[in-house]
Amino acid sequence: MDVARRNNVTVTGNPGGRTVVLAHGFGCDQNMWRLTLPALVDHYRVVLFDYVGAGRSDLSAFSEKRYSSLDGYSQDVVDICEELDLCDAVFVGHSVSAMVGVLAADRAPERIGALVMIAPSPRYIDDDGYRGGFSEQDIDELLTSLESNYLGWSAVMAPVIMGNAERPELGEELTNSFCATDPDMARVFAHTTFLSDSRDDLKTVKVPTLVLECTQDAVAPREVGAYVHQAIPGSALVTLDATGHCPHLSAPEATNEAITAFLARLR
Repeated sequence: MDVARRNNVTVTGNPGGRTVVLAHGFGCDQNMWRLTLPALVDHYRVVLFDYVGAGRSDLSAFSEKRYSSLDGYSQDVVDICEELDLCDAVFVGHSVSAMVGVLAADRAPERIGALVMIAPSPRYIDDDGYRGGFSEQDIDELLTSLESNYLGWSAVMAPVIMGNAERPELGEELTNSFCATDPDMARVFAHTTFLSDSRDDLKTVKVPTLVLECTQDAVAPREVGAYVHQAIPGSALVTLDATGHCPHLSAPEATNEAITAFLARLR
């Protein structure tokens, strides 16, 4: 298995610095980190990749069975870490990738030494005593709409997810990213993402962790950030002065400042 080709792995930055792995969320690819890279490359070795089905990944490597659970995506992360022989890397995961990072750190603790979780959600559906932001009916309707017309769904949902309606170019970028993702593979990833429940997995986190949330986020409300923070002992919670679910695009300066301050404390 050619892991580098499968996940379109890119390595850049300072080869002598600590490794930072950047993991994109649903419907995105590694290009979404372009505004984060300038804040990291001088001091850190940076690894980027695309999940299978996204960006320039090897589509022939897709397996619905493997990617019907977050375990499949976390195994991809572990494979990449092993291929590059990473040790004590910092895993930065956006949205669902934050939970993928939790699973990967538990699976290969020697490979991942810290976590940065950007707009994480361990469960999107509300439950007794837990607010995920969506009812079960909301998610059923979302997935039904996605399956019936993925491109139409993307055009409607991407701007909602991005937020920042006064900056339509951001919503357009996310729409284009969604539309560039293989629809069948996106369907599997969407089901895996929006039906996941990783709350119990948060208990396994034993590494320094930064949780980043936005003041307003249609996908991961602030109750979710508080829940993740409380579930991970010793974690730090930073509320960014940002709206939407993709602060690394909508508020890169604030996001980068929070990430680099956390990285500096790890030294």
